[in-house]
Amino acid sequence: MMNRNMKVIVGILICLVIGLAVIGMTRDNTPKSIILSTTTSTQDSGLLDEILPYFEKETGIEVKVVAVGTGKAIQMGVDGEADVLLVHAKASEEKFVSDGDGVERFDVMYNDFVLVGPKGSNDGLETSSMTDIESVLKYISEHQLKFVSRGDDSGTNKKEISLWKGLSLEPSGDWYISAGKGMGDVLMMASELQAYTLTDRATYLAMQDKLDLDIVFQADEALLNYYGVIAVNPNKNEQINAKGAEAFIKWILSDETQKRIGQFGVEAYGQPLFFPNAK
Repeated sequence: MMNRNMKVIVGILICLVIGLAVIGMTRDNTPKSIILSTTTSTQDSGLLDEILPYFEKETGIEVKVVAVGTGKAIQMGVDGEADVLLVHAKASEEKFVSDGDGVERFDVMYNDFVLVGPKGSNDGLETSSMTDIESVLKYISEHQLKFVSRGDDSGTNKKEISLWKGLSLEPSGDWYISAGKGMGDVLMMASELQAYTLTDRATYLAMQDKLDLDIVFQADEALLNYYGVIAVNPNKNEQINAKGAEAFIKWILSDETQKRIGQFGVEAYGQPLFFPNAK
C-alpha cells in the first residue's frame, strides 16, 4: 500500500513538474521583449531614453537596446540576433531588405551631419568661401589637419568615406586617425586631440558642453542623414519576435511618436535634434 501511494505521489509530482515546464515554455514563446539593434546616435543623443518608455508602457513590451555602428547593427539583423533595426545608412538598409534579411524599410526621421573642429578654428580654416563639404575636406587633407574618423562601419563612417571617395581621396598618414569607436567616444577624442571629425548634429548638441569643439561646416544637402526602421525577417530563427517588431514599427511611425521625435531637443537646445518624416 505504501509503495502504491508513493508511486501515486511521485506520479503527481512528475505531472506538476511537466505542467510547470509547459507553462514556462508557453511564456517564453510569447516574449514580452524585443531586441532593438540601432546606431549609437539614437542612444547618445538621449532620444531613446526619451521615447521608449512610452512604447513599453503602451504595449507592455520591454525594449532591449543594442547601440552599435549601423554596419554592426545591420549585421545583427543578418545573423538573426535582433528583432528590429533603427539605423541610418539607406543604401545598406535597402540591400538588407532586397537580400531577404529584412521585411520592409520605413522612413522614420532625419537630421544632418556637421563637421566639427577646435574652437576658434573657423577663422584659420578659411571656410567662409567654401560652399560644400567636399571643399572643406579637401582643404583638411591638403593641409593634413588632424582628423578623427569613426572607422567602425557606422552610418556616419559610411557617409565620411563616401565623401572622401567623391574627392578621389583615400586619407592616410599621421593626421588621419581611425578610432573604431562610437560617436560619443570619437567626439571626446577629437576634443582632446583638437582635431576635426564628422558627426551627426544630435550627438554633438547633446554633448557640446563637454567638448572643446565648434561646428566648422554645416547646411549642405550632401550631409542630410536619414534614419529607417526595419523588421528582421522572422524566418531567420524561432527566437525572433515578429509581432513585437511589428508593434514597434507601428508605434514609431504613429503620429503621436512622430510628434515626440520632432519635439525632442527643442527645450534643451532651442531646436529639434531629429525631424520626423514617416509617410
